[in-house]
Amino acid sequence: MKIAVLDDYQNVALDCADWSGLNAEVEVFNRYIPDVEELVRGLAGFEAIVAMRERTWFTADVLGRLPDLKLLVTTGPRNAAIDLMAAARQGVVVCGTGYYPEPTVELTWALILAAARNLPVEERSMRDGGWQRTVGTEVRGKTLGLLGLGNLGSRVARIGQAFGMDTIAWSENLTPGRAAEHGVRAVTKEELFAGADVLSVHLVLSPRTRGLVGSAELAAMKPSAILVNTSRGPLVDQDALLDALRREAIRCAALDVYDTEPLPPDHPLRTLTNTVLTPHIGYVTRELYEVFYRDAVEDIAAFRAGRPIRVIG
Repeated sequence: MKIAVLDDYQNVALDCADWSGLNAEVEVFNRYIPDVEELVRGLAGFEAIVAMRERTWFTADVLGRLPDLKLLVTTGPRNAAIDLMAAARQGVVVCGTGYYPEPTVELTWALILAAARNLPVEERSMRDGGWQRTVGTEVRGKTLGLLGLGNLGSRVARIGQAFGMDTIAWSENLTPGRAAEHGVRAVTKEELFAGADVLSVHLVLSPRTRGLVGSAELAAMKPSAILVNTSRGPLVDQDALLDALRREAIRCAALDVYDTEPLPPDHPLRTLTNTVLTPHIGYVTRELYEVFYRDAVEDIAAFRAGRPIRVIG
């Protein structure tokens, strides 16, 4: 069996699990391949592919041009970049792996604190031989707004409460009772954006939520507010965000996700000083990678035994 492991940017996939028991030919691709023609050529002949989250898109066109593909494993329990209906039509089994939210929760707070204390500016100043340049702000006593109070948002809220923050939340289906279970106050969408000193986005991307944070929502925020997005880039209207940052309509955007990933080298977000930017590393920890790749090996072994596990769709 030929197995392709995609988008292993850090070259750690083979170290994070024991692949030897598969007795298979495993090839690791350690760079993103944006060109469809190059991708299809590179994956020709592989019977199984392990995809890292949503880094590579498997559209109906791509799947249709991979006739040898029998198994597609995605790290995590779901992957919006895979056309599940097209995979089913082609007879490709799609399987997932385990996942847990703590790494993204931790990175969310790393971004919040980095933005509040101006760490990118101060870190660069230290490396350039300088000293104190800015005045930070505390999170204690401030209002943390959660756009979404699910598995991730509720955990982020809990840490905010430990810091002494007032926590408020809104999503389309959030009820006061559900919010109260987490010590959070449910508010209207308008109250969320107007009241938050830190607004953290924790929604699943869908046609309904795409662009949910737009010009009107950003205009409603405090000029001193920090916007944090560790969910999906398109939840926030990119053009509206760039405009708000350029006008300093909000204090800072702390981002781990983007409309286009990897973020192009010449992207305007890279030039703005009122941003904290990380390269979609919310889930990138050794511990979670070990879960991803261990389960991927189990998925492949189970498929070969005729008993697929963790099947999606």
